[in-house]
Amino acid sequence: MYEKILLAVDGSRSSDLALSQAIIVAKATGSEVKALFVADDTDVFYFAGTTYPSWLMDNIRKMGEETLDAAARRLAEAGVRHSTKLIENPVSPGLIAETIVREADGWGADLIVMGTHGRRGVKRLVLGSVAEGVVRESSKPVLLIRSEIKE
Repeated sequence: MYEKILLAVDGSRSSDLALSQAIIVAKATGSEVKALFVADDTDVFYFAGTTYPSWLMDNIRKMGEETLDAAARRLAEAGVRHSTKLIENPVSPGLIAETIVREADGWGADLIVMGTHGRRGVKRLVLGSVAEGVVRESSKPVLLIRSEIKE
């Protein structure tokens, strides 16, 4: 049924649960999983204004690398073929959903898996959630995993 699953991760509890579900689906279908982290500094601009220390983006990038490393370990332990990708330049600042959809399309993913509540915080109230944007923009099936714990 599925051959390629794009897994959007951000280090949140919901993202961790999405990884668990991606592993289940991949093992059942023999799919390959690509774990994707979009390093976007829009939240920094939103809360801090137009200038911020350059180390903030370095921290976002480092968090992305650590998140992807952890996902790769779990996928490998489960025996799932996988790859990881860190995107540092989204389609446009703040357009994480569109970046995820573009990556899924470009890679030829059959399914997108992601959590419903990530690390976007209060900004979600202003711009809408990344998960909602992916569902709206994608022509592919999207499996949304709700966190058991409100973040």
